[in-house]
Amino acid sequence: MRKLVVVSIALVAAAGCASSSSPFQNTNTAVPPIVQTNNKHTREKQVPAGQHIFRFETFGDERFWTNTAHLNTVIQTAVSPKVAFSVGLKVDADALPASLLAAIRGGKVDLNSPATTVTLIKLGAVVGVVGNVDGHNNLRSVGISCALCHSTVNNSVAPGIGQRLDGWPNRDLNPGAIVALSPAIPAAQKTVYNSWGPGRYDPRFNIDHINGPVLIPPAYGLAGVNLATYTGDGPITYWNDYVAVTQMHGLGNFSDPRLGPAYTFTSQVNLVSPKLPALLAYQLSLAKPAVPAPSDPAAVERGRALFVGAAKCSSCHALPTFTDANVRLHSATEDGTDPGWALRSATKMYRTTPLRALALHPPYFHDGSAATLSDVVNHYDGLFSLGLTDQQKSDLVQYLATL
Repeated sequence: MRKLVVVSIALVAAAGCASSSSPFQNTNTAVPPIVQTNNKHTREKQVPAGQHIFRFETFGDERFWTNTAHLNTVIQTAVSPKVAFSVGLKVDADALPASLLAAIRGGKVDLNSPATTVTLIKLGAVVGVVGNVDGHNNLRSVGISCALCHSTVNNSVAPGIGQRLDGWPNRDLNPGAIVALSPAIPAAQKTVYNSWGPGRYDPRFNIDHINGPVLIPPAYGLAGVNLATYTGDGPITYWNDYVAVTQMHGLGNFSDPRLGPAYTFTSQVNLVSPKLPALLAYQLSLAKPAVPAPSDPAAVERGRALFVGAAKCSSCHALPTFTDANVRLHSATEDGTDPGWALRSATKMYRTTPLRALALHPPYFHDGSAATLSDVVNHYDGLFSLGLTDQQKSDLVQYLATL
């Protein structure tokens, strides 16, 4: 039997993207090693399968979300599309028949009916939600995939409905509110889950019982970065395995002795490990999206010079990956950030976050404590006593917005 440390209800956490070699990689783990390949051609052949895994693979987690959390019943009876949109769920317009898409555009679909939600799930259109719907439109089972937290849509049809954007953090998603819909959740835990808010999730709460959610991060633009997650606990396969087993409640194995026995999960059936190489290939294929063109190219150039010069940004955000995570981690004191999240991790330290498409996913830092890029610049200007002028700060923000 799989060991569950607690009867936990938790949704998909951030899965970063990294390569397989790392000086900080955990090598003392009960998880069987995942055979990966550095052959570009082989990886490219795995991308289509990896895309399907990212979007639709549940790793058998229906057993938990249906049999324990009873979310299929909740959705069937109480989650209309309007409720779903209110907690940040998205609909893939490309999965909808033309007639249904036209009806939605024409306002002829009942968005207040849970039956409509079940139909959308049956069509595979609700991003990150996978269901088994019978001929009578009954949702017999439901599970979740990586895409729930790490995809959104471009709103081309309506708010919450459009083409998929894989790898984008769904900062509209309110995982805690979704979890709290389950009748299996005790009242005290519902209070915790409802406190998180959109775009935040705690992938350790169900194990260590400490409430400290972090931002759902991007899962694009990380090829060549060796460590995944804010605290650099391991490479992408480490974190994908962690999430699939401990958070999605898929059938697989995870153990990290650095974290203690509470983080040992075992299953007689392993549906996770065989799929990790293809999933990695797809995640590594997700390039960062284009950002808006700068309005003041001259300011950008001045900001670029500051980044590698007086502002000292590149001492940690080292080019070309804009991170030094391949060689070192940092203490919370060095970063001037809250140490709480790091102390719950295996490393007790923070990874320098790679800078990619910053303008598209505010707020910033692991806890979202910097609302804007100006707040980020002001934080480090004060921490390191840089003495930047207002003009220099503005120029630096202009440059960061182009990355």
